[in-house]
Amino acid sequence: MRQKIFMYLFVFSALLLLFQYVNSKRVFEDLNNKLETYKEKTKKYKDSLTVLQDDILTLSHFNLNRNEDAISYFENDGYNIDELIPFIKDELYKLNEVKGDHPIVPYAASEGRKILINTVKMLNHKWIIADFSDGEYWGEIFLTYEITKDKRLKFNLVESFLYPFD
Repeated sequence: MRQKIFMYLFVFSALLLLFQYVNSKRVFEDLNNKLETYKEKTKKYKDSLTVLQDDILTLSHFNLNRNEDAISYFENDGYNIDELIPFIKDELYKLNEVKGDHPIVPYAASEGRKILINTVKMLNHKWIIADFSDGEYWGEIFLTYEITKDKRLKFNLVESFLYPFD
């Protein structure tokens, strides 16, 4: 009788071990598959990140904030670049408040509207690109700017265009 109990215990233990082994193997393979999937996704994301970083570097090439020569130009004249850039943009935006036609944008607004400069991008220590719109028509302008000896800001329109209206 005692021998039968040990035999049943042995068979039960063997079945339990077999069940544990099969279950652990399935869980282990599942985790390995997930790990491989995550590794592939990580590689894909790293590649995407590299492409985006290259795009950012390319797009920011013409940008005053990343142009050391242009920054040095202002710093050599004693200007703080962190204060100067917002000042120049604010002065350009202040021209939106002038009564009547916009002093820089060479196009007339549609009836009952006013042309406003919306976005300003400072390319370097001399050039600015901006877009404008009156809500119906829109376009872009290319400006030069300079700070005169008496610390005044002077804008000069070089080129402009108005997108065709369909």
